[in-house]
Amino acid sequence: MNLVIETIKKRKSVRLYEQKSIPKDIINTIIEAGNLAPSTGDEKLVEEEGKRRKITNYQPWRFVVVETKEFKQKLFQTIDPIRVNFYESMKNTMPEMYERGMKLYEVMEDPKDLIFYSAPVILYVIGPGKNAIGCAMVCENIMLAAVSLGLGSCYVGFGAMITHNADVVKILELKDGERIYGPIVLGYPKVDPSEIQVSTLAELRDEKREPTIKWI
Repeated sequence: MNLVIETIKKRKSVRLYEQKSIPKDIINTIIEAGNLAPSTGDEKLVEEEGKRRKITNYQPWRFVVVETKEFKQKLFQTIDPIRVNFYESMKNTMPEMYERGMKLYEVMEDPKDLIFYSAPVILYVIGPGKNAIGCAMVCENIMLAAVSLGLGSCYVGFGAMITHNADVVKILELKDGERIYGPIVLGYPKVDPSEIQVSTLAELRDEKREPTIKWI
């Protein structure tokens, strides 16, 4: 099979990780793959040595790699109350989704983390809101690169819900007009999960439907 197609087919959302650090050169390789995504440019004027010239920024995104336990805890404490309230609201409005979340919570090891899944790396992709398509392609490149290097990944939407915490916003250096894409958690998939963990994750994983295609 074509290696690119094989990598795409192997990608899945991983929610159980080994507590093992990822070498920085591998993280850099993954980020470089993300940075190669297609993008549109923004022209701006800069002044150098008294002269103005027009430059185009073809990579309008940036990356923040979170590895420290302290900042992970700050992120978790910022977001978890939002997650809890969201799950409570689903009891009546989306009972099936609520049950799925609770099943996953039950089989997770302590400390239970339904936001970042205790992954060793949280990778924030940050870029202008007007470059949403390009930043989304960055995220896909990152997840495919991770698979190709033997890592697991998961795009975690709850991880972006931090803008009400001024300290977190300051550390991430979020600016007006910027948006968080992801973040994406990275790590080595758990080598020997329990039977109940394997069966629960298999139950929660939706089958991909066949594509809808119109030929003209």
